[in-house]
Amino acid sequence: MEGFWVWCGSVIRGEDDRYHMFAARWPQAYPFFQGYPTTSEVVRAAADTAEGPYAFEEVVLGARGSEYWDGRMTHNPSIHKSGDTYLLFYIGATFAGPSPTPEEITAAGAFCAHPKTAEAYGNIRIGLATAKSVLGPWERRDEPVLFPRPGKWDCQLVTNPAPCVLPDGRLLLLYRSNTPEGLRIGVALADDLDSPFRRLRDDPVLVLPEGFVEDPYVWWEGGHYELIAKDCTGAITGEKGAGVHATAGPDLDFRLSTPPKAYSRRVLWDDGSVTVQGAFERPQLLIQDGRPTHLFAATGDGPGGFNFAKTWNMCVPLR
Repeated sequence: MEGFWVWCGSVIRGEDDRYHMFAARWPQAYPFFQGYPTTSEVVRAAADTAEGPYAFEEVVLGARGSEYWDGRMTHNPSIHKSGDTYLLFYIGATFAGPSPTPEEITAAGAFCAHPKTAEAYGNIRIGLATAKSVLGPWERRDEPVLFPRPGKWDCQLVTNPAPCVLPDGRLLLLYRSNTPEGLRIGVALADDLDSPFRRLRDDPVLVLPEGFVEDPYVWWEGGHYELIAKDCTGAITGEKGAGVHATAGPDLDFRLSTPPKAYSRRVLWDDGSVTVQGAFERPQLLIQDGRPTHLFAATGDGPGGFNFAKTWNMCVPLR
């Protein structure tokens, strides 16, 4: 989008038979990485085909006041459906006082160096908005659905929501938190839409001898869980930023697949050209009739890290 960074694209087919992408955007006047904790909002775009192109239609989760837990920032959406209800999981945050200007954020330098960015990042929680139509209206909850746990490994924050609607209506939720040893993935479960999430394990899942992951996406297929996630260091797949693939039974004992690599930052375009993307993150699948048909990922035109001139959401059709 002209004038905005875009990230975190998650797509679902609506009741209108069109495809709807829920994504995060924030003003490009702010540095990419430093700007999202205080200025991001969740938007919706739509297309006639899964491959797009998607056209912006509306802001779905905008600012609503610092008195709300998610009143100043929404980000990292993941769209799903349970019965006749659309489920929009996301992260949100708030902070007091006026928003920092782009000049103030830029002058602060490093991520969370500005006190407002640090305050917002420390307040990140996972939320859920629901609607009977993909077009809304969306009902936000007054409280997050998942909080950090004081004194536990996930005491700092909870982010990267990865929900999975199970056949019996229960809701599984993977999430990420930060630890001194690296990023870790936790798991919680709600019995239904009206029930609270409870941790299924006190400790993280998928703790590996080397490396760690973020941006998980999980789905239920044929009696077991499938998981893809970003390889943060390259120690798991041999390529930093590539996709990790793991599976688990109902016991949630995730094990790496053989080989563990699900996808690469190396992209084959439909004109036959090949590029190696500097980032290929926030993987989300479009699942139709029980089968993953398209992989969506956030990317940009930079050489690596978050030094982008522009960003976009990519769609990769799956064989």
